[in-house]
Amino acid sequence: MRIREIDNLEEDPSVAIFSHLTEAQLRNRLDPLHGIFIAESPKVIKVALEAGYEPVSILCERKHIAGDAAEIIGMAGDVEILTGSRELLQSLTGYRLTRGVLCAMRRRRLPEVEEICRGAKRIVVIDSVTDTTNIGAIFRSAAALGIDGVLLTRTSCDPLNRRSVRVSMGSVFLVPWTWLPDGAEELHDYGFKTVAMALTKDSVPLTDPGLKSEPRLAIIMGTEGEGLPVNVIASADYRVMIPMSHGVDSLNVAAAAAVAFWELRV
Repeated sequence: MRIREIDNLEEDPSVAIFSHLTEAQLRNRLDPLHGIFIAESPKVIKVALEAGYEPVSILCERKHIAGDAAEIIGMAGDVEILTGSRELLQSLTGYRLTRGVLCAMRRRRLPEVEEICRGAKRIVVIDSVTDTTNIGAIFRSAAALGIDGVLLTRTSCDPLNRRSVRVSMGSVFLVPWTWLPDGAEELHDYGFKTVAMALTKDSVPLTDPGLKSEPRLAIIMGTEGEGLPVNVIASADYRVMIPMSHGVDSLNVAAAAAVAFWELRV
């Protein structure tokens, strides 16, 4: 364990990971294999370490080194521990650290779409969802409710965004995911029937017994407000609605995803 005290906010490459670099800079679009993401809170960091993600450095309040962060520091091996007062670290990052600790970790090679689909029975396609909280919540429900993989359109938020990771409680490390370059139509090639969650004239209820009997389903979730694009809805094998009461016609996408995952589980 290598502990280094931070006593000012001067430019420092090690500290910049936690302060000055944007999410896009951390992601390093030109070379994703060498990109970095930030995991927040001991519980989430532990899930990432157990899933095999490589730590780069840890930013931790002094009091948590031998406290809440002790276990993950032990798991992280020989990485640099940057530490300082709560006030200094909050000034550095711009926010109060959850349970006093952040961990910079290396991204891994993403699987191909074919790898995600191989052997899967239920996957979710996230189409143009840009809210980080919703992305994290969808991943958490996917992990809890038996979804085998997650595919995202390039117009969606990065699941390894710091807030998405935290909201997911580390579930982004438990469910395999990748970007979907050509749209949900290509999933037919892997034997999936596609389910567009959309309120249309020919939508069938989520409780329709024909849906659950399908051996392989790709559940397509769209952004709140505009919903799924017309062409995505039209090309889907099923258009599906969640029966609701009191004149309510839609749910938050994360809530709708959880309902759909539960009802269509196998």
